Amino acid sequence: MVIKKPQSASERIILALDVDTLEEARELVVQLKDYVGYFKVGLQLYTACGYDAVRMIHEMGSKVFFDAKFHDIPNTVARASANLVKNDVDFFDLHIKGGSKMLSTTCRLCREVAKKYNKPQPTILGVTLLSSFGQKTLNQELNVNMNIDEYVSRLAKVALEAKLDGVVASASEVGAIRRVCGDDFIIVCPAIRPTWSVVDDQVRVVTPTDAIEAGVDYMVVGRPVIFAKDRIEAITLIIDEIEEAKEIIKERL
Repeated sequence: MVIKKPQSASERIILALDVDTLEEARELVVQLKDYVGYFKVGLQLYTACGYDAVRMIHEMGSKVFFDAKFHDIPNTVARASANLVKNDVDFFDLHIKGGSKMLSTTCRLCREVAKKYNKPQPTILGVTLLSSFGQKTLNQELNVNMNIDEYVSRLAKVALEAKLDGVVASASEVGAIRRVCGDDFIIVCPAIRPTWSVVDDQVRVVTPTDAIEAGVDYMVVGRPVIFAKDRIEAITLIIDEIEEAKEIIKERL
């Protein structure tokens, strides 16, 4: 298992490049590469630019979180993920609901490919429940008769047993995940919304302070920074909030 725990406030931040063109993405990377740990390439940017987005981020000296949330038969996901490793993607994720065979097959092949091609071992994360889903959607639409914490912690256990490095989950579920998976398990929190921003289409949202106090390792932020009038000011406010939360936790110990 690869453990990549963040060391600084800025390293904890994954900026979502949820834009439509390579030019927009490059502008964001140029502006913010000294303020964040990773840049997220998701479906929106990837379907517009392909691997050019990944290459551009690497050329700028930054790291990539490839957020495609793979979910298919084991062989397909494993081989697609191996291609990410060959292209030096640092983090990527799979839907845990693809099943333990899909997860374990992918982990095994990716680590073999990294060794064969002398690439860094990737950090592989499992997606638990999308942040746009709430309790009602889980129960009534997915027909899962559990509360969200129980459901997410069960999925996290599947990810751990399949040798994934961590999960993508809301800060509100961190306690349940830690009890099952331990402190070394990486937790990435999506849908980060500072107090001065709007929620948009997310349901299970949290502030940077909430995330730090819950024990999240990394947090994904997008629109509050991308659409800010002053992006540097916006990302600096988030970094400051993370630092303040860390200091508050230290004072409690």
